[in-house]
Amino acid sequence: MKIAYKVWLDNNGKAFGDGPYELLKWVDKTKSLHQAAHQMGMAYSKAWKLILTLEERLGFALLERKVGGESGGGSEVTPRAKKLIKHYGRFRKDVKMTLDKIYQKHFGSPLTRPLSLRDCVVIGSRNL
Repeated sequence: MKIAYKVWLDNNGKAFGDGPYELLKWVDKTKSLHQAAHQMGMAYSKAWKLILTLEERLGFALLERKVGGESGGGSEVTPRAKKLIKHYGRFRKDVKMTLDKIYQKHFGSPLTRPLSLRDCVVIGSRNL
């Protein structure tokens, strides 16, 4: 058994989470939203709409876009978006460490067998 969770930043809707974090990291690596979307198995149109929605909710640009030409187009992650990626990465790591500690506190080491009804206690004086 393990802990499962999702965490994101919200600002009148989901403004930033693991998906956008990974997408922007791929854009930073490939210098292309199209390539980043491809690496994640996401349609380019979906990636484009996601970036536009996030930029609106965050209130700043995530990408600097270069229109195609002889050298081709591309995208660069803005300095502000790079800062967001850096902080979100650290935040994500802290959340995982904290939740792992809480899990250990309540459940000990990872369970090697599924919980059964015998492992549960009903509030009151009766065990199951």
